[in-house]
Amino acid sequence: MKIEKMAGERFKEKPADCVIDSHALMIRGGYMKYVAGGIYSSYLPLKRITRKIERIIREEMDGIDGQEVQFPVVMPASLWEESGRYDSIGEELLRFTDRNNTNMVLGMTHEEAAVQMVRECAQSYTKYPFMIYQIQTKFRDEARPRAGLIRVREFTMKDGYSFHTSQEDLEQYYERCHKAYERIFARTGIPEVISVASDSGMMGGNLSHEFMLLTPVGEDSIVLCNECEFRANMDAAEHISDIERNVVSAPLEKVYTPDIHTIEDICEFLEDKTCNSCKAVVYQKNADDTYVVVFIRGDLEINETKLVNYLKDQVHPAVITEECGLHAGYIGPVNLSVNGDFIILYDKSLENRNNLSCGANEEKYHFKGLDMQRDVPEACFYDLAKAYEGGICPRCGKKSIRISRGIEVGNIFQLGAKYTKAMKMTYTDKNGEKRTPVMGCYGIGIGRLAAAVCEAHHDGNGPIWPKAIAPWQLHLCAVRADNEEVRLLADGLYDELQKAGVEVIYDDRNVSTGVMFAEADLLGVPLRVIVSPRNIKQGIVEVVSRDRTLSLQIGIENAVENIKKLLA
Repeated sequence: MKIEKMAGERFKEKPADCVIDSHALMIRGGYMKYVAGGIYSSYLPLKRITRKIERIIREEMDGIDGQEVQFPVVMPASLWEESGRYDSIGEELLRFTDRNNTNMVLGMTHEEAAVQMVRECAQSYTKYPFMIYQIQTKFRDEARPRAGLIRVREFTMKDGYSFHTSQEDLEQYYERCHKAYERIFARTGIPEVISVASDSGMMGGNLSHEFMLLTPVGEDSIVLCNECEFRANMDAAEHISDIERNVVSAPLEKVYTPDIHTIEDICEFLEDKTCNSCKAVVYQKNADDTYVVVFIRGDLEINETKLVNYLKDQVHPAVITEECGLHAGYIGPVNLSVNGDFIILYDKSLENRNNLSCGANEEKYHFKGLDMQRDVPEACFYDLAKAYEGGICPRCGKKSIRISRGIEVGNIFQLGAKYTKAMKMTYTDKNGEKRTPVMGCYGIGIGRLAAAVCEAHHDGNGPIWPKAIAPWQLHLCAVRADNEEVRLLADGLYDELQKAGVEVIYDDRNVSTGVMFAEADLLGVPLRVIVSPRNIKQGIVEVVSRDRTLSLQIGIENAVENIKKLLA
């Protein structure tokens, strides 16, 4: 391929709306073009990269007995109504009506389509286990697309679905897929990816893992332990309270606290720490605006994903009115009197605690000396808090938790019978009895993986693509292509290298050396070969690696042979 014929432009200036390096470099390098929020067109370099990623994924999926299929992008809503997700999923699912007034959806995931594809042909136990997978366009109507290909609305994804006759068989296959994913990320150039326990979210199921590339620009918070191998997404990490009950409980005492509303202010007024307080955080359920009051230790934050999972409904910050009976800034668990339907929840951080401060449910008054056992004996406690830096590890019990940021590049789920049962998929076992199969689900975002590799491997000048997924293997630069000797040698090398099976991008434009090398950096090809008048006089060509770890001169006569050895 010659650069002068390639669509797309490379430029020096950083786009103003790019918040992370991979996004800026892939725009500057002519990899993609913005179309709409979270929607991009791909130019040739990115297409070549994603094609290689897809090849690696296909090899690994075929290696664990996967069968490639293809599901439709557009599906009838009736499929999603069968599973129950048509109504339970929010606005991320794009719904529309076709010309026949049939309700349709754009696929954001394909569990329903997978079950629909195989439920008639997998009615005997002899067909199991099996896995089908696809690499397909999907659409998720993200509210806040960001960071280029990291969070988009339209994307290409590999998603696989396995079917099993037992939980034990699913677990064995799940482990095989876990290992295949580790190989995929190593082969694409990011072996440092780790798997973390995660929340299953809208997918359902009891066990799931996310594969995370740890990076400060990641949008997910990852909870890690410095002392053991505990790793979990923030939404799935259990919070362990580390404060014991005081030996002596003080009496419950009402204190006059005018114009004091925040937990920090009341603790300062009472000359105590925020960890010795009980605060109220108030939400309303999206479905019916029912108030949800969550009591939690004053220094902790609510993990809203845990709360949503418990409620099985989305929530929003409450609008507290006079009619509801709550006194904003003075809400507490003792003598709480409300009007209408309320859900009252208590975080585990309050379990068995005493000598706490809290609101008195009366304007200008707080309590001190709150004893949860004595004063709120009806309370049941749930894990609703976020883990925090320096907290207790749920596995080893040490105060060794640290919080990192990460980009999710893949995920796997043990779905169980969530979809097969809802969609009435059955098989006949060896005893002639009807059974419901269980499922696993396995996803990798192709474009996001490419962006994550760029995020992990770049410098200030551009990407440094690993050889396995680089758009080309070699970048041939003809410096002073208007020089006849340079042109003849470079053209000859280009032809010979292509015949030898080397993927070459060739720059024979009459541009300055600075422009030529700057654009070569943006394309990030692993090896660069430079032909110039000065080099020809010395009987050599220069070979430089993109990561700057290699710089040497090789003779013109054996240039192709030596270049092939270097690439190998």
